[in-house]
Amino acid sequence: MERWPWPSGGAWLLVAARALLQLLRADLRLGRPLLAALALLAALDWLCQRLLPPPAALAVLAAAGWIALSRLARPLRLPVATRAVLITGCDSGFGKETAKKLDAMGFTVLATVLELNSPGALELRACCSPRLRLLQMDLTKPADISRALEFTKAHTTSTGLWGLVNNAGFNEVVADVELSPVATFRNCMEVNFFGALELTKGLLPLLRHSKGRIVTVGSPAGDMPYPCLAAYGTSKAAMALLMDIFSCELLPWGIKVSVIQPGCFKTESVRNVSQWEQRKQLLLANLPPELLQAYGEDYIEHLHGQFLHSLGLALPDLSPVVDAITDALLAAQPRRRYYPGRGLGLMYFIHYYLPEGLRRRFLQNFFINPCLPRALRPSHPGPKPAQDTPQDPNPNPNPSPGAAR
Repeated sequence: MERWPWPSGGAWLLVAARALLQLLRADLRLGRPLLAALALLAALDWLCQRLLPPPAALAVLAAAGWIALSRLARPLRLPVATRAVLITGCDSGFGKETAKKLDAMGFTVLATVLELNSPGALELRACCSPRLRLLQMDLTKPADISRALEFTKAHTTSTGLWGLVNNAGFNEVVADVELSPVATFRNCMEVNFFGALELTKGLLPLLRHSKGRIVTVGSPAGDMPYPCLAAYGTSKAAMALLMDIFSCELLPWGIKVSVIQPGCFKTESVRNVSQWEQRKQLLLANLPPELLQAYGEDYIEHLHGQFLHSLGLALPDLSPVVDAITDALLAAQPRRRYYPGRGLGLMYFIHYYLPEGLRRRFLQNFFINPCLPRALRPSHPGPKPAQDTPQDPNPNPNPSPGAAR
């Protein structure tokens, strides 16, 4: 088959010069992603020369190059100047590390903690500048939220409030829905949804005035049905949907809304194995006898062991989440969703594009692989894997989204 003539050397020089100019303007970081993108573009160029006429080939290459540059270029950042940010849940984890970084960048940070004398609060006092202000707040107490609103107004009269970071989160049980007391659903909703909703609504007048940002730390458990995380996951799903609604409704006011969906990171609550052990014992002690007989104590012990194993593979470096929060606050065009963490791309690909049965098996094998409840076992007392789920003797759990921050 006769091929169309390809552009001459002079035309290619012009194309190369324009590409170089775009690279310089894009402020790209030289590293593996850029080298991989250039290699893929070279392969695409080779294919286009052989399969497409020149006009179509140039259009394809131009579109591919634009996509690569837009993905790899460092986003335009706004100056910190005198911006003020309120961050909830700064006793530990993402909240504490974000408060430290934003304070070092020059932000005025208003950090809420459960206890003013907690180790995290004392650390923030010791290592941060006088600009950082600590405030005790429990999101389950309306009086605390009202006090936080007044505190924020009083400390942002000269600067205004640029951003709210809804970071505080709570999870107290890892078990099947039937085994989880209804009170645990209410407790998760009080902290992860209703408390954050009340605080966000109260700060909207300040955020409308500054055309600022709302950043909420969510969880992949709010996007997909993780086994044994129903109470936590449903509260996070409600919060993510609320933020999507806010994103649409607040767009005319200039407020940008982002949700961070992190993988499993080694925060203080993840490292606190004794706390999870206490919660498991409390769950066992309060189970109705008929449920304990039907499921068996070894069933709950099996779930608990697999959950702790997944937490043991958590990432120790919290900076990807802190960087995502910072970008959502300062990027000229922040993303609506951020996914910091290992393996999240694969997890979401499987969730959105593979059949339901494969999605379920993936979550079971890479998070908690359930065994049969006692009442369903033929005759053997020991736990057996569920019949529709292949046993994996050495599971490599995907990022666990079930620990509070």
